[in-house]
Amino acid sequence: MMNAEMAIRLDNETAALSIREALEFLIEKFPGKISFSSSFGMEDQVVTDMIFSQNLPISLFTLDTGRNFEETNKVHNSTLSRYGKKIQVFHPYQTDIENLVSEKGPFSFYESVENRVECCQIRKVKPLHRALKDVSVWITGLRNEQSNDRGNLKRFIFDPANQVIKFNVLFDWSLEQVKRYIKDNHVPYNTLHDKGFISIGCAPCTRAIGPGQNIRDGRWWWENNSSKECGIHTNGNDQ
Repeated sequence: MMNAEMAIRLDNETAALSIREALEFLIEKFPGKISFSSSFGMEDQVVTDMIFSQNLPISLFTLDTGRNFEETNKVHNSTLSRYGKKIQVFHPYQTDIENLVSEKGPFSFYESVENRVECCQIRKVKPLHRALKDVSVWITGLRNEQSNDRGNLKRFIFDPANQVIKFNVLFDWSLEQVKRYIKDNHVPYNTLHDKGFISIGCAPCTRAIGPGQNIRDGRWWWENNSSKECGIHTNGNDQ
């Protein structure tokens, strides 16, 4: 049974292990029940390379919101070409999108935090529930320094919304470590990162940031007092 106690136990059992060793430990303990979610950002590309280059039996999936940058779709395609592996794609329910846009128009998320959260729920949160339906361990590329909301991130966290254990593989990595891994291993990455886009989400909701700005300042920049999270990493465990 997945719960907070299990997350603590796994953290203790893998504390002295490398990332590769921890992944192998989890594969043995939860065979066929481990999945990694990628949005094709730098961190996710690092984890993808760790899994695919070692042929680890861990499934990969992505949430296609229908609002991706072209550059994101390109790195998705180049990742498939590089590794020759499958990445399962989950889309929002068509009727949900049709009803939302019919009732509120294509840019309702700019009008209020409530509307933006509704859009994220439809395009991300509900598809995520489907993706994690039969999963015990959900691997993410979350890092501690990505925002204030993630400052207390741990390696293993219980996610009650999806009843899974989250393994934040890169929780203590710096951005420089991520960039170095990408460069040293020739990993495909989103070229928007070279243009000031650090955190990349849906195209209408993401912009580049300048020197001194928080990594998440480019997400939902029109909101002044929101958590700058989409809802897929909630319960105090926040991507």
